[in-house]
Amino acid sequence: MTRRSHDRGPHDYPRTARLNELIRHIVAEELELIDDERIELATVVAVESEPDLRHAIIYVSSLSGEDSDGDVAEALGDHRKRVQAAIGRQAHFKRVPELEFRPDEVTRGAARIETILRDLDVQDDGPEEADAASETDDGAA
Repeated sequence: MTRRSHDRGPHDYPRTARLNELIRHIVAEELELIDDERIELATVVAVESEPDLRHAIIYVSSLSGEDSDGDVAEALGDHRKRVQAAIGRQAHFKRVPELEFRPDEVTRGAARIETILRDLDVQDDGPEEADAASETDDGAA
């Protein structure tokens, strides 16, 4: 029997991407269990692991603001062994990757671009409103 293109199995999704997603879920669940004020509003954005699972980079973001992303990454570094142990317990990998936590630059960049676009939109609205106000003043005189 031939396999149809819409019948996608787990092997149609690259192994490293599947492992990255699994690690992301485990780390996110473990963050909820850690009692540390520095990581209360932390989010695991993405995971990049090497195919041999020796190292994995965990990208984190914080809702507390851009400046606190580095603090969150540092706090998670303090809890690295606990998080690695959780991955080992739940994933049953032959080798548990050594974790490195980094602030997510993509989220920062997207927020910066959004701010710039909003500022441009406000600047575009400003002169039109001023022109409309001057037209009504000219008509009243």
